[in-house]
Amino acid sequence: EIVARRGITHAHLILNEVRYLVKHSLRQVGRPDESKDGIDMAICVLDESTKTLQYSGANNPLYIIKERNGTPELVEYKPDRMPLGYYMGRDLPFTKHEIQLETGDAFYMFSDGFPDQKGGERSKKFMIKNFKKLLLRIQHQSMYEQKNTLERTLQEWQNGSEQIDDILVMGVRLQ
Repeated sequence: EIVARRGITHAHLILNEVRYLVKHSLRQVGRPDESKDGIDMAICVLDESTKTLQYSGANNPLYIIKERNGTPELVEYKPDRMPLGYYMGRDLPFTKHEIQLETGDAFYMFSDGFPDQKGGERSKKFMIKNFKKLLLRIQHQSMYEQKNTLERTLQEWQNGSEQIDDILVMGVRLQ
């Protein structure tokens, strides 16, 4: 609706509008007794003709992996530290990041479910540092192979442990 009907195509403006809709839907106006629920998310808008990526994040970062002298390098774009929904009475605008990409670059948006998943020998979280290392390690693979490696790694990590949260990893490589 925000993009199709209202024609809003800038990542930060889309997040601002989604926040308004979430607050309206949850009837959040700042009363002490109301829901303080919110949503964390990232949104990207890619202009394929110019290879320009807009990113805006509500507590969820963006990772871009570029090849530098034959070695993959991860660049992290930090999100705004506020959810979509009521946040301490402030409706600060979301930040718009504009990133120039090159052919072969990959970018990743994800929920906190993968890094927060418990497992391993001592039922610890997978952790964000291990998630970053995993993404760097699989850069030579096709996106389809990456999907399979991520699923297999998660399954092995869980080692029978129950999934504790939603898990979403979305990767895109520029051709």
